[in-house]
Amino acid sequence: MPSVLFVCLGNICRSPMAEAVFAHTVASNSLNDHFTRIDSAGTAGYHIDDLPDRRSVTACAAHGVPVRHRGRQVSKADFADFDWILCMDESNLADLRRIQPKGSKAKVQLFGDFDPQGERIIADPYYGDMDGFERNFQQVSRASVGLLKHLGLIQ
Repeated sequence: MPSVLFVCLGNICRSPMAEAVFAHTVASNSLNDHFTRIDSAGTAGYHIDDLPDRRSVTACAAHGVPVRHRGRQVSKADFADFDWILCMDESNLADLRRIQPKGSKAKVQLFGDFDPQGERIIADPYYGDMDGFERNFQQVSRASVGLLKHLGLIQ
């Protein structure tokens, strides 16, 4: 059973949203028993133990998706603990590859690689308005379904 870690810079906007949406999508498809763990983290330690940005929570709530997370930073142990480490942009990807221990089991890649519309980059909405958070929600929703299809768990 796979485990999935979603990663962005600060772990208050995109990655907790991705975690919540993916967990919701998994539950909606009665697939909870197919995953050992779903979590999120940031490459930077700016927001350790902080709640997610209220705009991420609001965007998710508008679609009936609960968000329950406290910020944390990616650790070297995550590369052994998770099968998939999925990040939001090229900067996150470079940071993760830089700290990834040699021989780690985790597959590190962009979450957007699973978006059937081909939007590989899930841009940081922090300095924008609610439209950016809604766009992120749509992207992570599509990528969540795409990942489940890639894993052969839905058609």
